[in-house]
Amino acid sequence: MEKTLSGENAVSSVTDATMAVCVLPGTELAFASEVRYADWRFGSLMRGAAQVKTPHKTAIFREINKGQPGIHCDALEFPDGNVVLLTRLYEGQEATVLQLPAETRVPIEVTKQEVGLIAV
Repeated sequence: MEKTLSGENAVSSVTDATMAVCVLPGTELAFASEVRYADWRFGSLMRGAAQVKTPHKTAIFREINKGQPGIHCDALEFPDGNVVLLTRLYEGQEATVLQLPAETRVPIEVTKQEVGLIAV
């Protein structure tokens, strides 16, 4: 998977950049090389966005800023706890899905059963 060339800040198939790929929150990704992204801190914006390269090649896909309309919510969480919005990633980075998120377990409602004891 890689970032699309369309500038939509979406994830796409490596073989077809026009095909968007849905990534579930909690999906673990392995990148082909260290992940590169734009540094959008205030000081760096004054000088122009600097490129940051993480020492990490793995990340977990997260949804942040939920419930805030108009705010980007797709992000990567790196092993050091750093969270970076997908919109900050540079295009053309390839990643492979290492592990899908664990399935959410929905509790099954148990019917209460009376157990009768028989004295022998």
